[in-house]
Amino acid sequence: MKTLKFVDREKWLEARRGKITGTRLKDLIVKRGTGRKIGFYELIAERIAVAPDGEKAVERGARLEDDAIARFAKETKKKVDTSLVIWTRDDNENIAVSPDAFVGKKEAVEAKCLSSALHIKAWLTQAVPDEYEDQVHQYFIVNDDLETLHLVFYDPRIPVKDYFSITVNREDVQEKVDEYLAYEKQVLEEVERIVNELTY
Repeated sequence: MKTLKFVDREKWLEARRGKITGTRLKDLIVKRGTGRKIGFYELIAERIAVAPDGEKAVERGARLEDDAIARFAKETKKKVDTSLVIWTRDDNENIAVSPDAFVGKKEAVEAKCLSSALHIKAWLTQAVPDEYEDQVHQYFIVNDDLETLHLVFYDPRIPVKDYFSITVNREDVQEKVDEYLAYEKQVLEEVERIVNELTY
């Protein structure tokens, strides 16, 4: 065993980057039959990405969203509309989504500027992250004309792969869209009934 000594906490923290430590082990160990845990992707991120500067994730995402959409427009040569809008269903305005950008009624863009580890995970798996699946479905639930959603990932801290997108087509999610639309309508009927009971 080697012992590495540090007199400066910043240098100590820097030396831990990209290493499996006792704190990180719980984020790496996988149970049989499950996929990689976030610690795996953090190890990669710490070796190739610029270290985070402490900016809050939500603020960083909002700050980089326009850059991500501009990059999408440049890469695809599509004319995107970034107007501040809310789309609602024709038959129920309480079922809505706020697109980050769109190309007419048939294509939409949702930008994700995640932590470097989550960015790398999405790129390696080429799968919509679990926490955004429902958001993806909502685009198709709200807009019956939508054919394609471009889920755009952007992280300028990763110089080798700062941008990519995952394309979701309606036919790949239609079964869930139908199921969730029926569920949303049922929930809204119940909400309306309770609101009416409480206000009349």
